[in-house]
Amino acid sequence: MNDKGSFRFYARLNLPELTGLRALTLQQLAKVMKNVPDSCIYNHTHRFLQQHQYLSPEPPNDFAYWVGNILGERDLGEKLASIDTVRFGSIDSLRRNLIGTITQYLRKNPLARLRFAKENEAFYFIKSVSFVFPTNYTAHDLKEFVEILRKITVDSIYFHIFESRLRLGHNANDISSWIMNCVGDKMLADEISKLDPYTYTLEELRTMIIRLIENRLKG
Repeated sequence: MNDKGSFRFYARLNLPELTGLRALTLQQLAKVMKNVPDSCIYNHTHRFLQQHQYLSPEPPNDFAYWVGNILGERDLGEKLASIDTVRFGSIDSLRRNLIGTITQYLRKNPLARLRFAKENEAFYFIKSVSFVFPTNYTAHDLKEFVEILRKITVDSIYFHIFESRLRLGHNANDISSWIMNCVGDKMLADEISKLDPYTYTLEELRTMIIRLIENRLKG
């Protein structure tokens, strides 16, 4: 998100949308997951982060919660909850890992195929529709970037850290990419990239990034 070396801050609004698809069993869950749009997988693995920005640590994703608490397959629920989302550079790779975890569990635990959710407790697939728009803030150097980072909304931080990297298929978050390619500071870019965003609240991420940049400016 830059133009001629500057960093343009963007924000996004999110709208959940029903797909009309649902699952009552693990088999159905895995089958439907294969064909739903990326925005659906993204929604069910990131919804809580978007709605509860001030809570930490990371809560389980929707798949893990439904499997463990509705179907009662707590071991599988824990496996799904423990999948390290930050390791994946695309929604498709995350999708394959989730489906693979369910499929492998079913092979080892055939009785799990007999688990059915009640009609009113089905897993309903919901996709995330995002509306991205530019803000009035543009940074031309690290000092300006820090000043803006202190006052932008958490929606903007979320977009540049989470959504741009995973949902949009970028190899790194927008901030690290800009610092690497436009500012030319590989060390600082790497330090920010190494932060695990799933273990912080968005406000904590804001503080951590500001601290790293300020330390670099002092050095």
